Amino acid sequence: MHKIFIILDICYNNIKVGEKMKIEIWSDFVCPFCYIGKRKLEQALENFDSNVEITYKAFQLDPSAKTEDNLQIDEVLAKKYNMSIEKAREMNNNVAANAKSVGLDYNFDGMAYPNTFLAHKLMKYAESKNLDKALAEKLFEAHFIKTKNIGLKETLIELANEVGLTNASEVLDNNNFNNDVEFDINEARSFGISGVPFFVFNRKYAISGAQPLKVFEDTIKKVFEEETK
Repeated sequence: MHKIFIILDICYNNIKVGEKMKIEIWSDFVCPFCYIGKRKLEQALENFDSNVEITYKAFQLDPSAKTEDNLQIDEVLAKKYNMSIEKAREMNNNVAANAKSVGLDYNFDGMAYPNTFLAHKLMKYAESKNLDKALAEKLFEAHFIKTKNIGLKETLIELANEVGLTNASEVLDNNNFNNDVEFDINEARSFGISGVPFFVFNRKYAISGAQPLKVFEDTIKKVFEEETK
């Protein structure tokens, strides 16, 4: 049975009628279920005439990953789970089939395993320019479908340009948004979030993982019913 998790210790005050529903998404751009979960949330929201504010929160599945190692995802999984390359590929094929069900064509052949700190830092800058939603989609697409290495500065600058985000090179070279990324990661830790995706609705309800579409629909409906009474 799928559960809707109630988070009682981090609630906002009740949202008033007409205000935006606030959805925070802790995710990592190399997490295959994060992109799948993103699509499911988007599909669920299509069924609601709603005013929603979505905020992307940083999370790193592997902060120790080194972009310069140029590792392939099959190799990483095989080593991490002590399995053969063939078994790792089978796992990825199953994930790809899951992604296909929500309209995403994952391409694990040649997929890199980069460090994502710079990508999250660029997202924080994009958020300050109201371009974070567009950049999030570009980052997921670049990694999972186009097999671009999103740990590389040149890739991130290219994606920034595609969404109209200027001065990306300067941002990636300085430390201005480092604290924002670290804040999200530490906040996730304080909430007990150990895996992603993790969706928080009005700081009251949460969904852990890329759950079935109905779980997202039921949660959104419940939040709206409660907050508009």
